[in-house]
Formats: sequence, C-alpha cells, structure tokens
Amino acid sequence: MLFTDILWWTLGIVGLVMLLIRITELAWAKLRLVSAMSLPGDKQQFWRRTQWHRMPGLKRGLIYAPLWNKRHNREIRLSSAANMGTLPSRLHALLLLGYLASNLAYMFILDWKNENKYALCAEIRGRSGTLSVVNMVPLIIFAGRNNPLIGLLSVSFDTYNLLHRWMGRISVIEVIIHFIAWAIVQVADDGWAGVAHKIFHDRFIGSGTVGVAAMAIILVLAFSPVRHAFYETFLNTHIILALIAFVCTWVHCISATVKGGLPQTPWILAIMAIWIAERAARMLRLAYSNWSSRGFTEAIVEAVPGEACRVTMHLPRFVNVKPGQHAYLRFAGVNCWENHPFSIAWFEHTYLDDEILPTTEKDKPRHPREATGTTVSFIIGAHTGFTRKLYNKARQSPQGRAIQMRAAMEGPYAGHHSMDSYGHCVLFAGATGITHQISYLRHLIAGYNAGTAATRRVTLVWILRDYEVLEWARPWMDKILRMPNRKEVLQIRLFVTRPKAASQVVSNSTTVQMFPGRPNIPMLLAKEVGEQMGAMCVSVCGPGGLADDVRDAVRKVQAHRTVVDFVEESFTW
Repeated sequence: MLFTDILWWTLGIVGLVMLLIRITELAWAKLRLVSAMSLPGDKQQFWRRTQWHRMPGLKRGLIYAPLWNKRHNREIRLSSAANMGTLPSRLHALLLLGYLASNLAYMFILDWKNENKYALCAEIRGRSGTLSVVNMVPLIIFAGRNNPLIGLLSVSFDTYNLLHRWMGRISVIEVIIHFIAWAIVQVADDGWAGVAHKIFHDRFIGSGTVGVAAMAIILVLAFSPVRHAFYETFLNTHIILALIAFVCTWVHCISATVKGGLPQTPWILAIMAIWIAERAARMLRLAYSNWSSRGFTEAIVEAVPGEACRVTMHLPRFVNVKPGQHAYLRFAGVNCWENHPFSIAWFEHTYLDDEILPTTEKDKPRHPREATGTTVSFIIGAHTGFTRKLYNKARQSPQGRAIQMRAAMEGPYAGHHSMDSYGHCVLFAGATGITHQISYLRHLIAGYNAGTAATRRVTLVWILRDYEVLEWARPWMDKILRMPNRKEVLQIRLFVTRPKAASQVVSNSTTVQMFPGRPNIPMLLAKEVGEQMGAMCVSVCGPGGLADDVRDAVRKVQAHRTVVDFVEESFTW
C-alpha cells in the first residue's frame, strides 16, 4: 500500500509539473500576444530570439526528438494490409520507461533471502494484483475523449492514447503475474484438481480468473497488426472485454473473506464510475449538439474528385467551434454504430429565427445564440470500411454526387493550440490534412485585420496527389482568398506530386504558387526561418511520413537559436 501511495503521488507530481509548465506557457504566450499584436513583423525581434539558451537544445534532443533517427509517426508496414503502428518520441519513451521501471521495482522489492518460496509467491501475488488495479485508474482516465486533463495540461488525446495503450499492457501483465503467483501456491497445496475446483466453485477465485482471461484476450487482440487489420471489431470487443474485466474485478474484491472486501474495492468502484461518467458525457454532448426544438442534424454529403466526400452538417443549435478542433461523426444508414474523428475544416453560424427581440411586453428577450444554428464542414477521404461506404453512397445517389441524410456530430474536441501570439506561422498539410489548417488560416487573417493577433506572415504548404484534389477545399479557399489584406499575410505553396499534365501546375499569382513533385521541406523551412517575423509556430497535419519530415526539419532549424515551436495533429490508433 505504501508503494501504491508512492506511485499515485508520482503521477500526481508529474501532472502538477506539467500544469505549472502549461501555466507558464500560457502566461508567456499572453505576454507575447499583448506586446506584439500592435507591432509590425520586423519589430518583433525580441520574440524572435529565444530567451533561454538551453531551450533549442531541449527541443532538438528531447522534446521533439523521435526515439531514434527520424521515424516517429510513420507506420511500420509489415505488408499492404498490416502494420505495427508508430514509435513513441524520445520524451514519451523516457516517461514510459520510468513508469515501467517503477512498477517493476514496487513489485519485486522483496526479501529474496526468504527460504519459503511460497511466501514470496504470496507477496508477489498481492503486489501484482494491487498494482494492476492501481494502473487501471489512469488507464481508464486516459482512454476518455472527455478527459479533463487534455485541456488542462494541453496534452493531446493522441498522447493520452499512447499512455493508455502502454499502461494497459502493464496492467494486463501484472494481473497475469497475479494469477500465476496464486496458481503456483495452489498447485503445491492441492494440485491441479484443487485449482480447477477453486475456479469453478469459489466466487472469489472464479471471478478473478474470468477477469484475468478477459484482460489476457484484450492483450492479444490489441497486438498492433491485429488491431490495425480489424480495428472496428477490435474496438467493440475491447469495450465488452474491458467491462467484463471491471465487473469481475469488483466481484473479486467484494467476495474476499476480509470484512468489507479487499482494500482495492473503492478503486475499482471509482474506475467504473469514471468509465460510466465518460460514456454519459459522450451521449450528452451528442444529444446537445444534434437535437433542439427545431429538429435534428442534417448532412449534405457530396462526392468530390480524388475519392473523397465533402460533408456539410447543419446543426440545429449554436455550437462553439474553435480553430484546430475535430469531431466524431455518425451517419444514418452507413454503419451508424461507428463514429470516427475528422478535423473541422469550416464553420459558420447562421440565424434560424428572426424573432430575437421581444414583440410584446410579456415576451422575454432571447439571447442571439438561442436563434442561431451552426454549420460545420469536413473532408473525408475514401479508404476502406466506413469511409468507402459513405463515398460510394454519395456517388450512387440519384443527384449524381450529393445526398442529404440524417447525421450526428459528437464534439468538438481539442483546439487547445492557439497561434495568435506567433508572428510567423508555417502550416504543412498532406491530402485531407488541409482541413485542420484551413480553420487556422481564416482565424489568423481575421485576427490580423482586427488587430487581435500578432500574426504577420502565414505560409501554407499543401502537398496533394493531383490537381483535381484542389476541389476538396475550393469553396473555403475562395472565401479566404477574398478576405481583406490577405495578400499582406498569406503565402500558399501547392505541391502536386502526380500532375497529369505540366499545364496543370501553373499559377500567375505571386502569393499562390504551384510546383510539381514533393517539397524539399528542410530547405523550405530554413528559408522561412531566414525571413522569420517574431516567434514562429510550425504545424503539420497529414500522413505520418510528412509529419516525420517536418519534425526533422524543425529540429534542424533549432540551431538558429530562434523561437520555432512545433505542433503535430495526429490520430494514431
């Protein structure tokens, strides 16, 4: 129990340190925004230079560094149908290694000189079982989309998902050790027949065995190639098995001969309460965003060139959306039990009711939000499963390329990275990753015009397969290109990797340029740093290979001793 307290205190201290770092970052960003938002780009030199000489080295060697070489988010492919997922960064690997080492230490700091080996097994049994339940607490917190630590610590759900996977593996291995340690003593006492009798006739042992079996199956199904090859099956099975494991652990704890059950009983009750609360929060958000007295959410799904769908959802109420956010979508008639995350490319608020002001003395004035609906738009590339079915449904519609259908949006989530305090932003997008960056483009240009952002230069680099993919974002890019003072702020670089004709890769504009092939990212970013205005933020959203190339380029420019921060938007699973 002492080691349990130490483990929880360790997690709490790490969280507190991250919270203090987050508060410092927010205060520094606010100071930078207030002092720089009224200055031209060439007058933001103070914020361009790093104020702590060790920070560039930390970014290059630890914070932004992959485990080795430059591979981080690029999947390790075993075949065309299977892959091994991604590698953690160097900082994440150190945190995970430290956590694993602490669990090993707390389990095996024993009196190994004790000649009674069964007494050692009994102690290991108690340690491993306790640690497994202890690890379930952060395990279930990190699994939730509505995890309050995401916004509080400004740590992405993707990072928490990484921690969730590794804590799950640790917890399962510990519960298997717990069972083996019990079985060794039981076999020595009463043979294998005694083990079988206990499992089938003792509620305490039987519930524990079923829980161990459920967690062991989770470990096998969560093996990366299996998980990636059959993700939807894995996800549904994972939820059912996890619920079985929680219930069996609770029964196991309350069935002990100890009066009042095992000391771990309150922990498993807390785990189940957190799980239920998070699921309830999802349902509440889903109901709130998609239903009002005006009706339900309707979606226009349009098939666009390049095998993708442009989805426009008309929500029946006001929903506050910020740049960089994503949402989970469901569509009636297309695997409606599935929901997948997609970046919000565009959003607008429209009045659905003109009668906002009271018309008689008895009428109460209505808040504008009560008469406002929100329209959100997405780009969904057609891959396999759900996305392919949605695309085929739109293509086969009577209208040819667009259908209207009932849909639901859960969210929005994330959006905790603000770029308002940066004088210079470089946004990289690959394929449908443009949706994440478009929301920032409009926000930053509007902030420049209103004098509420320090932004003086924004460079968008979009790598796309062929010319027709430009149609994905055409309606929104047309609006952005017509914004006041856009040419003073925005530079667009389009790289078409597989142009069908040389005539397609032509642009007469100096602010919107097109190039054939792939960009030289290190050279492009080095040029941006040479012309840097104030602090710089480099953001990337796209395939893992592109993200790794941009990350590597950001690490290289840290040698310039200027402020260049890196933000990666990813959905690893």
